[in-house]
Amino acid sequence: QVQLVASGGGLVQAGGSLRLSCAASGRTFGSYAMGWFRQAPGKDHEFVAAISWSGGDTYYADSAKGRFSVSRENVKNTAYLQMNNLKPEDTAVYYCAIGPALGALRVGARIGSWGQGTQVTVSS
Repeated sequence: QVQLVASGGGLVQAGGSLRLSCAASGRTFGSYAMGWFRQAPGKDHEFVAAISWSGGDTYYADSAKGRFSVSRENVKNTAYLQMNNLKPEDTAVYYCAIGPALGALRVGARIGSWGQGTQVTVSS
């Protein structure tokens, strides 16, 4: 089973940027689609962005379009979420996850593994 470790969260002012990383163990990382989700206090898990195993296809939540960018480097077993122009409403714990199918992953289905989460706090 692939294990995921998310990092890169922190405290940033509104309008700032952060880059989250998701490091995977195991040699099969490149076979999986990979996604980012977030959960704010008192709210449900929310899809943020996802990328296919090859990196050729990406999906974004409406809230992330134009501000966030998902990418991956399979040779490094690492995926990234570049977040620009952050807003206070982006404050949440961000999780990475993998699954066999991009379409299922973007709706939170067929998740193979979850990372432990990294806190992002955006101050106004």
